[in-house]
This record gives sequence, C-alpha cells and structure tokens, in this order.
Amino acid sequence: MCELLGVSTSAYYDWCGRSRTARENEDEILTVLIRKIFNHQRNGCGTRTIKKALSRLLYRVSRRRIGRLMNEARLVCKTRKKFKATTNSKHQYPVAPNLLCRNFTVEKPNQVWVGDITYIWTAEGWLYLATVIDLFSRRIIGWSMNKRMTVDLVNEAMLMAIWNRKPPKGLLWHTDRGSQYASGDHRALLKEHYIVQSMSRKGDCWDNGVPRRHVKDLYPSCSYAA
Repeated sequence: MCELLGVSTSAYYDWCGRSRTARENEDEILTVLIRKIFNHQRNGCGTRTIKKALSRLLYRVSRRRIGRLMNEARLVCKTRKKFKATTNSKHQYPVAPNLLCRNFTVEKPNQVWVGDITYIWTAEGWLYLATVIDLFSRRIIGWSMNKRMTVDLVNEAMLMAIWNRKPPKGLLWHTDRGSQYASGDHRALLKEHYIVQSMSRKGDCWDNGVPRRHVKDLYPSCSYAA
C-alpha cells in the first residue's frame, strides 16, 4: 500500500498513530446529522435544504462543506418529477374585481385575508396545499392538504380560518383567478359568511405575491423537523 501511495512505511505508521483533529471530529458529527436529514426525505435533499436544517440546530456550515461530506458519504439527491401548475384561469366562472390592488398593508387583523394553492413534497408524495393568510399578521390561519386540487381543498382551508377567527362582515378575501376560487361552491361559502371576494389581474403573479412568498418560506420546516 505504501508503494502504491508513494509514501514511506515510517510516514504511514506516523499517520496511523496521530490524533484526530477537531475538524475531523466535527466532520464525523456533521455527517451523522446530514445523513439523518437526508434520509428524512423520500428522495433525499440538496445542500440548501440541509444547510437550513443544520442552522435550526445551531450548526453554521457552508454548503461547500456539506457537499463534500455528502460526496464522501455517497448521498445523492434524486431528481423529483415535475408537477403540474396550480392555477387554471381558463374557465367559465365569473371573475371578481381586484379590490386589493397590491395594498398589502392593513391596520388590524381580519380586514384582509389572502390565499393560494401550492404543492409540497411529503412522505406521501406530492400534495396540494391551500392556505389562508391574515394580511395583517402574515400568519397562516387556515390550511388544507389533498392529493387532488378541488374546490373542497380551498373550502376546507377557508372554513378552518373562519372557525379560528370568526371574522366580521365585509372581510376582503383576495386570491388568484383559479377555478377553485371562482367556482359556485366557493362563492356560496363566501356569501354565507359575508366575505367580499377579490381576485388578482390575469397573468400578474405580483398581485398575489404575499401567500406565495410566505408558503415558500415554510418549505424547510415542512421538509424536516428536528
């Protein structure tokens, strides 16, 4: 082996007898944690997700170092299949006017709620997630998950929010133009609780940017809980 590596026998035995460095000990601990986080995901995860998970555990580690340790441990993230879009605005339902007009600053709770449908990767595979967010606190007050993107998905999220908050009459509810939000069943639910509907302009993602940014920030915590 020494001949193959091009080192002397004495140098090899000196290396074997040396004490481990602090960094090597850290690498060993980090590899255990990285493997645990990686295996928590069905298809594994990349350095970005692992870095965020380690940060929540109070470990400050660069993505480059994480990548090196993953390579040494032979942890390879599998490519996930592409998922279909969540907004279908090509429908025959009536569309509500844009009453919010990007006015994302409100003075008190239960004045404006915003919602959206997205998808997240779980132990059960891809699931649709509908959320209701109070624009004042930027907190999720209602949510629902399902394998199918139906009107029941958004209605269940809305009913949870109504149950939690008991909103006053005239609450503004702003979403995109998706068929679930424009459907007769959803509009009937809003009418029953005196909720005023507002929808973003066609093809303008910024009109409904708050819920999408908010849910995106939740992905690391949804993917891995220490």
